Amino acid sequence: MVKRREPTARQMRLATELRRLREAAGFNSRQAAELLGVAPAQITHIESGLAGVSEQRLRRLASHYACADSEFIESLVAMTTDRTRGWWEEYRGLLPTSFLDLSELEYHARFLRHVAILYVPGLLQTEDYSRAVFSSRLPELTADELELRIQHRKRRQQFAVPYEAVIHEAALRIRVSDRLSAKTQLLRLLELSEADHITVRVIPFDLDGFSCAGSAMTYVGGAVSRLDTVVRDALHGSAFIDSEAQLTTYRTSFRKVEAASLDPGQSREFVHRLVKEL
Repeated sequence: MVKRREPTARQMRLATELRRLREAAGFNSRQAAELLGVAPAQITHIESGLAGVSEQRLRRLASHYACADSEFIESLVAMTTDRTRGWWEEYRGLLPTSFLDLSELEYHARFLRHVAILYVPGLLQTEDYSRAVFSSRLPELTADELELRIQHRKRRQQFAVPYEAVIHEAALRIRVSDRLSAKTQLLRLLELSEADHITVRVIPFDLDGFSCAGSAMTYVGGAVSRLDTVVRDALHGSAFIDSEAQLTTYRTSFRKVEAASLDPGQSREFVHRLVKEL
């Protein structure tokens, strides 16, 4: 068995779900290994993402664990049999792994939801806006590092799944660059908001009692709700959150933020007014 040197976030999610199934069934690693006729170390490697698992073995484990959620199991099977080599692999070794993991997560998403407080969401940014954001990073990026990040972001923007962005007025007013760049970004938002798969909502400053979103988040819909993921910005990349309790919290949070925002038509009118101010 060849061990992986660096499992992807998707491989780690499969491993985590297999561990959760085992623990819910009340088995330890040794007992799970006996079910498959393998050494306990192999179960440890599978559940840490260091080794893959065949479809046959996955189904055997699920059966022994008495998991009756057939849709969930089929989703796990799809994860273990997927051999997709996505476009993000071109950047392996050139960008931090978290960039690639986020791209893979978005590629397999059924839908995307985003709450933005200080910056326009990356998937909706113009190149100038992205350049200004990346240029402000410390330590400073080299010219090559900057260009790689910008090109990677542009590739991420070629998505077709339903996407809803709830953007606070602060993010629309903060000028990460100059006035012209800010106006171009707002016009780009208006253009994108007309796409069938993109919904843009705005939370204006003039809103009483808004306290339900303290920071940005991305909610990524999995093949089934149990495989949803929340992405939060962290100091050294993206943090992926997938425990059911926290997912429930973030689902509720997004619903509250969405309810507090302007509807899509009002949001476009709001952005139009901001453009005129520039």
